[in-house]
Amino acid sequence: MVKRNSGEGDVFKIKRFSVHDGPGIRTSVFLKGCPLKCVWCHSPEGISSANSLWYNKNFCIACGECVEACPTKALRLTDDATPEIEIDRNVCRLSGECVKTCPTNALQFTGYKATVAEIITEIEKDLAYYQTSGGGVTLTGGEALYQPEFSAEILKGCKERNIHTAIETCLYCDREAIDLILPYVDLFFIDLKLFDTVQHKKYTGRSNEIIKDNFKYLAASGKKIIVRIPLIENITDTIENRKAVMDFVAETDENIQVELIAYNPLTENNYNRLGIPFLLMKSE
Repeated sequence: MVKRNSGEGDVFKIKRFSVHDGPGIRTSVFLKGCPLKCVWCHSPEGISSANSLWYNKNFCIACGECVEACPTKALRLTDDATPEIEIDRNVCRLSGECVKTCPTNALQFTGYKATVAEIITEIEKDLAYYQTSGGGVTLTGGEALYQPEFSAEILKGCKERNIHTAIETCLYCDREAIDLILPYVDLFFIDLKLFDTVQHKKYTGRSNEIIKDNFKYLAASGKKIIVRIPLIENITDTIENRKAVMDFVAETDENIQVELIAYNPLTENNYNRLGIPFLLMKSE
């Protein structure tokens, strides 16, 4: 259910000056790997812990330098009126030569290895902003609890520096993963997507019984929790589903806040950049 690591982990983005992932000005650390396969996932590059190649044709100037640099001939420049790069992902060995060569960053890796020390060094750059704004650090993903030991070490390092900490999680994890990070988290953002077990498995690939049990366990800890429901038309954004989730939260602890999160209509672009199908479109 989780990837075991501690001193080194898989990251796909670090976003400084974030204002949507908790109070104040924050640094959001996006960790790779997720046990769910939500058909609407807005960060498909974070689902797998493995690295892959990301191509943004909007940045591409069709210079062809990447084609020449690729040692396995996995790239080719189309002869369309508006040429672009095609990637044979069966041939690509992720040598990185195309990424190094690309003058516009149209080709990038979807993630990289980082140590806890490297993450903390990046976080410390904005200590003054955290202190003046009441901000801090948020671990997200992917699924931050897919790498529980790595997450725990980052969070512990933050608390040693008196930095406010938050984590965004779907809570599909072993109970020990929660216990591991619990002492170091000030605020939990919990994604409760679908209440019905059958619907949850249909659209995420997993049952939600573990999630419900872990939510009750976490609520009993007394930690600050905010529940988020992503609003996906005709799936999560139905009267029945929203009521069911809100009733469940209220029955668990009536003081827990619930937020409704609008869905980004540009999400499909991320799938195009990875060369994979947009599952939400197929499910409709």
